Amino acid sequence: MAGKDGRVLVLGAYGFIGAEVLRNLLGEGFEVAGLGRNPQHASRVLSGVPFVKGDLLQLLAPEDWAPLLRGVEAVVNCAGVLQDMAPGELEAVHHTAIAALGEACAAAGVRVIQVSAAGAGPEAKTEFMRSKARGDAALLASGAQVHVLRPGLVIGQGAFGGTRLLRMLAAVPLVQPVALADAPVQCVGMGDVASAVAVAVRQELPPGIYDLVEDQPQTLEKVLAATRRWLGFAPARMAVRFPAKLLPPVAACADALARLGWRSPMRTTAIAEIRAGVRGDPAPFRAAMGRGMPPLKAIYASLPSGREQRLDARMALLMPVAVAVLSLFWLASGLIGLWQLEAAADVLRSKGWGSFLAGASVVFWSFVDIALGLAVLWRLWAARACLGMVAVSLIYLLFASVITPEMWADPLGPLVKVIPGILLALITLQLLEER
Repeated sequence: MAGKDGRVLVLGAYGFIGAEVLRNLLGEGFEVAGLGRNPQHASRVLSGVPFVKGDLLQLLAPEDWAPLLRGVEAVVNCAGVLQDMAPGELEAVHHTAIAALGEACAAAGVRVIQVSAAGAGPEAKTEFMRSKARGDAALLASGAQVHVLRPGLVIGQGAFGGTRLLRMLAAVPLVQPVALADAPVQCVGMGDVASAVAVAVRQELPPGIYDLVEDQPQTLEKVLAATRRWLGFAPARMAVRFPAKLLPPVAACADALARLGWRSPMRTTAIAEIRAGVRGDPAPFRAAMGRGMPPLKAIYASLPSGREQRLDARMALLMPVAVAVLSLFWLASGLIGLWQLEAAADVLRSKGWGSFLAGASVVFWSFVDIALGLAVLWRLWAARACLGMVAVSLIYLLFASVITPEMWADPLGPLVKVIPGILLALITLQLLEER
């Protein structure tokens, strides 16, 4: 067993699937280490677990992998990206790096468990699936001992990607919005994926390709209804079916947001995958193990659900709205300040400020507001922008209280209304934490 003779190295260890796989292997007594790009994320998600910093975009040759495989008996690859954030990213992460990994593992006698995706194939409709298939094929041709596990739509206690989208849609009150309602979907429980990986690591599953999916496909509309029931939301009074022709502009907007760092579950690839259907063949795994994967009803029955999951679903639904409101509020504040420059400067002049200093102050803080309103739209800067909004708001309140204290009694409440803005920025700051 690898838990006795060598480590199991998990790639993408702090991701949605990788973290659960790693925890399950630890629970079964394996010696495990994680590999990923961000040690800070790893320390938060996988506290106390040995971690190796590594970027698949830089591990493109067998010799790049060789130092990482010392003392390793098996590698579990849970890494992946939905679509290119930079040219060639899919090809590098799903194929080039994995082909190099296969060669290095074959030379070192290390086994590979590849967590791929149901539907991966050379003729698939998306580059995501085609690049996954190229990586799978390269591993199988490498000479290493390889298990390729291809899960369907993964349902787990946590939420990310497609699972997060399901919960967001299920959280819509009164009505159930759905597009591609009849798209076929075969699900699999996160625990069952992690168990299948452990079985492969223990070599209790013959090498080969296995789809990890329930026996019968469900329609997307039925999966949404089951998700809504599991979360404990009131049944929708009606389903609102959106025509498929509305999806391309939605996907285009999501793709544009992706360039700002927002990984929306509504990007072009995600919608194309749902349109094509999430399907696989459960027969090979059943034949090898004598059992199949539990159906969706049993998956949800095995997962506890309560206030935490409902709150997470509602907050995921509200987070884009919160970011948009903050951006519009701060942009409007800055632009109105520039538009009403003289009126705003007159307030300061009436308190004894010189004309130049009063005008310069209004212009400066107006541009600060505009900068914060733009910064919150860039995912990398969004959290810092929220903190900046809080800091600037407190500065406004402090100086206004000293210079124009009468504004606290203004019937329109210009200072009082700053306080809800501070709270919204603090709440959004928490919502931005993805994992």
